Amino acid sequence: MNRLDAMQLFVRVAELGSLSAAANQLGVDRSVVTRQIAALEEHLGSKLMVRSTRRLSLTSAGSSYLEKCRVILELVEEAEAGMMEERLTPRGPLRVSLPLTYGLRRLVPLLLEFSEAYPEIRLAMDFSDRQLNLIEEGIDLTIRITAQPEPGAIVRRLGSSQLITVASPDYLARHGRPRHPDELAGHACLGYSPKVNNRPWTFLVDGQPQAFQLLWRMQANNGDVLAAAAVQGLGITMHPDFIVGEHLAAGRLEALLEEFAPPPLGIYAVLASNRYVPHRVRVLIEFLASRLAEVRSGSA
Repeated sequence: MNRLDAMQLFVRVAELGSLSAAANQLGVDRSVVTRQIAALEEHLGSKLMVRSTRRLSLTSAGSSYLEKCRVILELVEEAEAGMMEERLTPRGPLRVSLPLTYGLRRLVPLLLEFSEAYPEIRLAMDFSDRQLNLIEEGIDLTIRITAQPEPGAIVRRLGSSQLITVASPDYLARHGRPRHPDELAGHACLGYSPKVNNRPWTFLVDGQPQAFQLLWRMQANNGDVLAAAAVQGLGITMHPDFIVGEHLAAGRLEALLEEFAPPPLGIYAVLASNRYVPHRVRVLIEFLASRLAEVRSGSA
């Protein structure tokens, strides 16, 4: 039994809380994982996990061993990476989670360029607007667009995006143009569905953020759908500039309540944990930060 491999497997199982989930991520049979954990427990002479039909839990010995394994594995990875990364081309698997619209419009060209520049990195892209558990999903890095990262999240700010309230000229001709966020309650509003981002709309009123809870005429889990509905004259919606920018430029939508516009959203690279970050992940973060900075400066 290779003890480092066994430690890595034990940590993966403990983080996922499931032998089957770990087996699925690693692409092996569940029986292989079960045998490895059993061999590790026999070697240590102590029970590490208590298995049930629904989920496993760690024993007190298992919890203590888990923390020590994490420290040891991080030290090993740091030691190896520090010796190799200066002379070796970044390589290995790298799975990233990307917001659907921003990912397709802004990040895919950069990621294809990155993949071409670093052919030994096996890049896997997952497009979703859901908030994922990075460890459970086996994701190394996610890009999130939010006003405020989750407390304790390990992040690198890559850029920003402005939220814009919009409606079609036809809708405004029929229903009038709201002059204050208070007036939105009398309009048809188009918002995100609860599973994505069913938060109140926030505006700056007298210089202070103020939330407005609205009754949605229509909901969807994708901003392009809501923007298309607004173009059809179905109501007022609020989205980042990368979703509605082309519609505004073409005159299909008009910006509203600009003097009350909320602070920009941040675009963040978020890591799965504060564990040692593999060289290939750091290379991708630096690449995206550099390329997005070029785009903002107009030099790309």
